[in-house]
Amino acid sequence: MKKRYIAFFAAFMATSIYAINHTLAKGVMPDLVKPFGFIFMRTAGAALLFWGVSLFLPKEKIEKKDWPRLLLATVLGMSINMLAFFKGLELSTPINSAVLVSITPICTLILSAIIVKEKITFNKAFGIIIGFIGALGLILFGHEERADAPNIFLGNSLFVLNAFAYGAYLVIVRKLMMKYSPTTLLKYMFSIATIINFPVTYPEFSEIQWSVMPLWAFGTIAFVVVGVTFMTYVLNGFAMKQLKASTIGVFTYVQPLMGIIFAISMGKDQMSSVKLLAAILVIGGVYLGSMKPKSAKLST
Repeated sequence: MKKRYIAFFAAFMATSIYAINHTLAKGVMPDLVKPFGFIFMRTAGAALLFWGVSLFLPKEKIEKKDWPRLLLATVLGMSINMLAFFKGLELSTPINSAVLVSITPICTLILSAIIVKEKITFNKAFGIIIGFIGALGLILFGHEERADAPNIFLGNSLFVLNAFAYGAYLVIVRKLMMKYSPTTLLKYMFSIATIINFPVTYPEFSEIQWSVMPLWAFGTIAFVVVGVTFMTYVLNGFAMKQLKASTIGVFTYVQPLMGIIFAISMGKDQMSSVKLLAAILVIGGVYLGSMKPKSAKLST
C-alpha cells in the first residue's frame, strides 16, 4: 500500500513538471534561449543522464531488426515532437500549449486505429470529434495581440503537430518498450536525436550568451533538461509498475488544468471564453476517448 501511495505521488509529480514547463520554458524564450537551442540541451543532456544511469544497470543489446523502428520512434518522439512543441511555445501562449498538448491521447487513439487496427467505439469516436472541435476552435479563434506570442495561429498548429508526432511515437515505441528497458532505449534514442537535430539546433545553441544569463534562467534550463526531459521518464516508469494504465491515464486530465492555473497565477497568461470552452471540449474529448468499454476487465 505504501508503494501505491508513492506511485500516486510520482505520477502527480510528473504531471506537475509537465504542467509547469509550459510557463517556465516560455519565460526564457526567445530572448535568452531560442527554442531549437533548448532542444539541443534537452536531447544532449538527457542522453548523458541516461547513459550515466545505464552504467549501473544490466547491459542490453538492441537487435538489428529493431533499429529501424527505434530510428522512426526517435524521429517522431525526439525530433518532430520536441522541435514543434518548443517552436510553438515561442509563438503561442502557455494556456494554448497546455490545452492543445493534451489532445495527445486522442491522436494516439486515431493512429492506433490506423496502424494497429485498434477498434474505435462510439464513445471514443465522439470523444475524438469533441476534442478536435475544441482544438480547432482554439487554433482558429484563440488569437490575441501579445508581444510574447507573435504568431498564435502557427504556434497552435505546431502544438497539434507535436501531439500527433508524440501520439505516433507512443504507438511505434510500445513494441520496443515491451522488449527492452526504458533506460536502454532512451540512451540510444536521445543520442540519435542529438545527432539528427544537430544542424537545426546547434546554431541557436551557439548563440546563447552565457555570460549575461541571469541566475533564474540557469534554473529554468536545469528544470527543463533534468526535470522535464529526464525525471518525468523516471517518475512515470516507477508509477507504471505500481498503478494500472487507466489510473495513470487520469493524470492526463490534470495536466492542462494545472498548466492553466500555474500560468495565470504567475501572471504569464490570461483566461478567455474561447480558451475556457476549448479546454472543456478537449478535456471532455480526452475523457471519452480514454474510457474503457463496460465489458473490459478491470485488470487491463
